[in-house]
Parts: sequence; C-alpha cells; structure tokens
Amino acid sequence: MRLKTVGRRSGKERIAILGYYEDGRNLVTMAMNGWAKGEPAWWLNLQAHPDATVETKDGLRAMHGRAALGDERARLWARWREMGDDVDGYATLRPSGTAVVVLEPRQDSGLDG
Repeated sequence: MRLKTVGRRSGKERIAILGYYEDGRNLVTMAMNGWAKGEPAWWLNLQAHPDATVETKDGLRAMHGRAALGDERARLWARWREMGDDVDGYATLRPSGTAVVVLEPRQDSGLDG
C-alpha cells in the first residue's frame, strides 16, 4: 500500500510504501524501518496525525492509524509469523518493541473504506 501521512514537523504530505494484510475492513502493517533499530518516520508522523490516506489496488481509502495492544496485538503479530517473515527475530532488535499498526476506515471522509 501507499500510505500518505502528514509530516509531524513539516506539515507536508509524506508517502511510504508498506507491506500489509487485511483484517476485516482494517489494514495491518508493522512499524519497521527496514531492519534498522529506529522508528520509521511514517509511524512517527502517524502517531502525531493519525488520519491518513492509503492507496491499494482497490483504490483510495481514508484511514485512522493506531497501535494494536494486548490480545489484538498478539493475534495480529501471530498472523505475520504465519506468513513466514522472521518477525520474532526483528522484534529483538528494538528495545521498545515493534508496533503493529492498525489502519481503520474513517467514516467521515467521502472516500471508499
């Protein structure tokens, strides 16, 4: 997906290309910065301005981003593991953990979603 966020400092549109999977109407991705330790800029931007737009093969969607917590995070993390990625190995690189990011459709946008 192509994620469009608002820069937390610049206020300008920023774009990131991310892998994701669908969980019902939600899109799920991980706050990865390649395999580097730092938080990705898109995730810092999304935390500051949670409303974003994503473009997938199905078109544009207005979304609201948040970190999954608790049982939801465990369930979504397990799904990544099923896909064969070494997510558990990646998680050990970052002391704060890797956020599992849920993008939920916004109802107020006028865009599909």
